[in-house]
Amino acid sequence: MNYRGRFAPSPTGLLHLGSLAAAVGSWLCARHAGGRWLVRMEDIDPPREVPGSAAAILAALPKFGLIPDEAVPYQSSRVAAYEAAFEQLRRADLVFPCWCSRSDLAAAGLHRGGHCIAPADTHRAPAWRLRVPDEEIAFVDALQGPQRQRLREAAGDFVIRRVEGFYSYQLACVVDDAWQGITEVVRGSDLLDSTPRQIWLQRCLGLSTPRYLHLPLVLDSHGRKLSKSERALEVDPSHPLPSLRRALAFLGLQPDEAAADAAGVLHTALRHFDPRKLTRCSGHHVA
Repeated sequence: MNYRGRFAPSPTGLLHLGSLAAAVGSWLCARHAGGRWLVRMEDIDPPREVPGSAAAILAALPKFGLIPDEAVPYQSSRVAAYEAAFEQLRRADLVFPCWCSRSDLAAAGLHRGGHCIAPADTHRAPAWRLRVPDEEIAFVDALQGPQRQRLREAAGDFVIRRVEGFYSYQLACVVDDAWQGITEVVRGSDLLDSTPRQIWLQRCLGLSTPRYLHLPLVLDSHGRKLSKSERALEVDPSHPLPSLRRALAFLGLQPDEAAADAAGVLHTALRHFDPRKLTRCSGHHVA
């Protein structure tokens, strides 16, 4: 199968160094494999969305030489596909409604029994949770190595449709990776813990599982993940070369200091790129 990779930002703020490093890493992996590189806008959480940030991110990427090979889909236009996947799970009796309050969850901890622990309340909408088996999910990450997670202990019966009716990141991500034919998911290691949940959802929906490669996180001086909501180290698309070189150095590559534009910097990086030599650590301080 031809390689298909993707960068899937959420519009919760402007592009920052951490998301730029993830975009560059996924682009390099796709181009190194002679494949296609896609961009998907994950705008399925309206309360967290910052107006104008989706357009700003998509306008910024080409300034750094990162041009997707296909049109950019928005998850907000894909709700029918998530509804169809949800109905497939419901018909198979793999999901259940949950009316638990935050206090219920604080007292009980993770859901692990396959049913709601609170009384049904017909006067308000429930969340919907996926029933999680007591089994170990194992996979080999292309950079971080073998991974194992006891899904019921680590995640429990997790939410796939929220009370407000919004579908979860886990479900939307799985459905769209399959729809776009993604063969390898290259993203930050903050999502490494989500991968077993996504693999289980893929199995429940009869979807293929792509390969995974989780890049180290860009951390601030306090060891915290950079956050768009904190305006952390936003990059300047009008002067792309300093941030682009910084992202490449973070990934363990020697950036081209002589190239006059972003395309030249990326061309040199790709010529020397080997995904096996990417920085392996889970996080790296940059601020």
